[in-house]
Amino acid sequence: MAVSAYHRPLGDILIENGLITREQLEEALRVQRQTGQRLGKVLVELGYVTEDVILEVLEYQLGIPRVSLADITPDTELVEQFPEPLVRRHKVVPVKIEGNRVMVALADPLNVVAIDDLRVATGYDVYPVMATEREIEEAIERFFGPAGVQRAVQEVAVGMPAEEEQRARAEEAAAVDAPVVRLVNSLIEGAINQKASDIHIEPQENRVRVRYRIDGVLREAMSLPTRIQSAVISRIKIMAGMDIAEKRIPQDGRVQMKYADREIDIRISTMPTVFGEKAVLRLLDKSVALLKLDQLGFSPDNLARFRNLIKSAYGMLLLTGPTGSGKTTTLYAVLNELNGPEKNIITIEDPVEYSLPGINQTGVNPKAGLTFAVGLRAMLRQDPDIVMVGEIRDRETAEIAVRAANTGHLVLSTLHTNDAAGAFTRLIDMGIEPFLVASSVLGVVAQRLVRVICSRCRTAYTVEPGAPERAFLSVPDEQPLTLYRGRGCGACGHTGYRGRTSIQEVLPATREIKSLVNARAPAGEIKRQAVRDGMVPLKEDGIRKALQGVTTVDEVIRVAYAEE
Repeated sequence: MAVSAYHRPLGDILIENGLITREQLEEALRVQRQTGQRLGKVLVELGYVTEDVILEVLEYQLGIPRVSLADITPDTELVEQFPEPLVRRHKVVPVKIEGNRVMVALADPLNVVAIDDLRVATGYDVYPVMATEREIEEAIERFFGPAGVQRAVQEVAVGMPAEEEQRARAEEAAAVDAPVVRLVNSLIEGAINQKASDIHIEPQENRVRVRYRIDGVLREAMSLPTRIQSAVISRIKIMAGMDIAEKRIPQDGRVQMKYADREIDIRISTMPTVFGEKAVLRLLDKSVALLKLDQLGFSPDNLARFRNLIKSAYGMLLLTGPTGSGKTTTLYAVLNELNGPEKNIITIEDPVEYSLPGINQTGVNPKAGLTFAVGLRAMLRQDPDIVMVGEIRDRETAEIAVRAANTGHLVLSTLHTNDAAGAFTRLIDMGIEPFLVASSVLGVVAQRLVRVICSRCRTAYTVEPGAPERAFLSVPDEQPLTLYRGRGCGACGHTGYRGRTSIQEVLPATREIKSLVNARAPAGEIKRQAVRDGMVPLKEDGIRKALQGVTTVDEVIRVAYAEE
């Protein structure tokens, strides 16, 4: 990009380089006058340019260098000299120190208020460099998140009595004490910021291990001293309305909290272990926008086949896979696509995970007698066009779902089977007559989630002869083979992966498939016929994504090898 004059207005430079139009600049300036935000931030939020483009222009315009924070390892001594509230308020990150001068990364290098505040607070001569706001927010969590937790841990530990009987008397009081409240909140906030789906708080012999499940894989986040174990578990129980005095049996609870204008639903489960109670917190960010079908990782062919299935006015569409394979997310994407003022859509779920505007959603309540079967029966008296059943778990639910599919309703549901073909035999094993299964099921989609290679540290490598990847891919040693993997960087927690996508197999119930189902053919025979009909098996879909550099062969082996 040829950027001309120095210290010229940002908008003029963007227009001259063909990056925005005059009309877009005028709209951004109008929004800026209303919000008081930086012009660059407004342009990014309006979608006219990316944050990288803004930084590139500012680097030329101001002569202030840009840095990448992904690979920077925090200097603990330097970080501790920067007050955390100040860092979070101004969104700044200390990078390195040279004598009495400290390099600080900002999204807005002209924020003189931030620079002056840091200079006064630390006594250093501050000189700015630029980084994207996203990089800065991620770095703040890496640099200050654990430190905040550790400070809270120290505060809790100092206030905890050492003697066993004193500890028992003080347990309930400690659970509502400010330090332990801050500690538990810090654990939850750290998990949210790292996009974790679960928090595991596990008592060990000499410590309490805290792990986050990120992208489907558990990572150890920190260790807590055993002295504060009871206070932490009691605080979690109080949040969820559990009985803190009962430690001999498992308990379940639920709590909602707000964090940074986001509504977080937390499902909590406790269980007694040898070294004390273990707690697992399942986090659900209700503010996350629901994905659309074309954002779920379907290959173009699979997406076309899937869309053909959901166009049907009646019949049953099943999604299969283990827990945590994204089945509910896919069902929600289908409902979003089918939703309209002319459709009456009703769901029965366990629990309702996301609120869908315009759709009637009900959560099961076994204590009140509202099971999937009872809810499904009631739904069919509500004149539905489309019904979604969270899971078919028993014969009664299966019978009602099949009957609904055969009487003019589109039924969406899930089953726990290893592959798509297994859904037909599972329904028959539940006691559904084969002719009813054949006439009701439109098709089955099996899916798994695989981790995506981190885009910041992705690198290609040549696979050596004799490597296990060649055996898995059936590529001979003499044939060149290039694959991709992540080196590991700060952005991905040095795992090489960041985010997840899905691999699928889409099995429409063709005439040949229906004949096999009627004949009670085994799942293997149904699968072979589906492949002849054009179905791409899970393993093959995963291999294609690995060859494209989306994921790694190791990931495909991890989630799909057992299916072959």
